[in-house]
Amino acid sequence: MPRILITPVVYASGRGPWRDVLDAAGFECVFPEGDCTQMDKASFLKWLDGIDGTLASVERYDEEIFAKSKLRAVARVGVGYDAIDVAAATKHNVAVAITPGTNEHSVAEQAISLITGVFRDLARRDREIRAGMWRRNCPRRLAGNTIGLVGLGRIGKAMVPRCHGLGLRVVGFDPYADRAWAEKSGVTLVTFDELLAQSDIVSLHMPCTKETTDLINDTSLAKMKPNSVLINTSRGGLVDEDALMRALSSGHLFGAGLDVCKIEPLPANSPLLKHENIVFAPHLGGIDQTALDAMGQLSAQCLVGLFTGKWPEGCIVNDSLKAGWKV
Repeated sequence: MPRILITPVVYASGRGPWRDVLDAAGFECVFPEGDCTQMDKASFLKWLDGIDGTLASVERYDEEIFAKSKLRAVARVGVGYDAIDVAAATKHNVAVAITPGTNEHSVAEQAISLITGVFRDLARRDREIRAGMWRRNCPRRLAGNTIGLVGLGRIGKAMVPRCHGLGLRVVGFDPYADRAWAEKSGVTLVTFDELLAQSDIVSLHMPCTKETTDLINDTSLAKMKPNSVLINTSRGGLVDEDALMRALSSGHLFGAGLDVCKIEPLPANSPLLKHENIVFAPHLGGIDQTALDAMGQLSAQCLVGLFTGKWPEGCIVNDSLKAGWKV
């Protein structure tokens, strides 16, 4: 019977469609004491002792984790896998699964909420009212602005109708853009530099890789329009946070909406917290209840498939393991 470590704290209750899938297959579910994303490596390895697979959150998996455990599968609840050393996983014959098509609407809704929150200054006004202030200076109008979507995968595409509905002009950059879809959907494809120069709002929807780490830096921020807004619901590693603070302090940027940061949870002494024109959220983009159920169920299905000899097509990052896969 495969033993599966359930690491997302949102599944700590032990209930949900994912549990039904694992129970029906006869798998044993193991729940750690504490949040694996905040454990030191030694503590995490103790919980991995005797574990065959993980239904995983955003905790880190590196060469040492794979070398010192008997893991055969990591099924990530979500589509980002930057916390997993895929080359090391492949070396140790560990399949890495993700859940495409399950949370793009949730992330898009989070991005829109951050955009409206920044433009209407909602978080700060809420705090002020609770403190006895009643400030009615004019916020910015959102309609009529241009939004630049950096990345046009499932999430970027889910943004488009929502942006059009808010009266925004949409431009997009993606090295692998579907040009036919873009033309049909009313998205003007531009280069990255053109997007920065044209956009009143730059919204990030790309994975964090070696090539995209600190994509938003002093140079790219300087190319953004004065008084523009940065939104990040992808990965904190995409943004050089020191450069972002400089752009906000100088007044070059109007504001930012951050669902993700380089260090999560955001430390209480983070300099980012000094900027009133940042609206924060605690990495909630992909986890509305509908998305949570869908992601968990698909992750569980991937695990069951892998341990019963049925390859989860379209969900495995290191698909090169398929030909020789066995457990």
